[in-house]
Amino acid sequence: MPKLGMEPIRRAALVKATIDEIGAAGSLDVTVSQIAKRAGVSSALAHHYFGGKEQIFLAAMRHVLAVYAAEVRGALGMAQTPRARIEAIVKAGFGSSNFRREVVASWLNFYVLAQVSDEARRLLNVYQGRLHSNLVYNLRPLVGDRSDDVANHLGALIDGIYLREALGTQVPNGKKATRQVLAAFELELGTQA
Repeated sequence: MPKLGMEPIRRAALVKATIDEIGAAGSLDVTVSQIAKRAGVSSALAHHYFGGKEQIFLAAMRHVLAVYAAEVRGALGMAQTPRARIEAIVKAGFGSSNFRREVVASWLNFYVLAQVSDEARRLLNVYQGRLHSNLVYNLRPLVGDRSDDVANHLGALIDGIYLREALGTQVPNGKKATRQVLAAFELELGTQA
């Protein structure tokens, strides 16, 4: 007989184990059995809850995206000006919850999976759309008609820093990454005519 109330706890453990396993492997080359073992559950239970490795990984990325979204909302709630809101968005993306080795590895693999999975592509499009619209909204008072282009530049820089970190060997440095993106932001403001 299943233990009542255990499903959410076990699902959360499987999501965390998925992120940790991908971080350790650096790729999606992990098995449901490895994930289940790390989570302290059976592979059969993992399959029962999620159906397969891709579904477990998508659940893990939904979790990563939810954590990121909550941090962005919290940071935006405290920022008073468009400039402060841009800084808040950037800082949230490189905060300690989002910019750690296993999450960075998950992002890299998420981009790879999005090339072949409709569901992953949809999730990625939602993330990119929200990031872009948040940036454009707050850039418009600062750079006017250039807001779409500047948002594209900043978004590409954020993605590029994640990619470089995924391929790097050092511990991700969120403060350094934040400084790099904000320096590019300052350059964009300086080109405002």
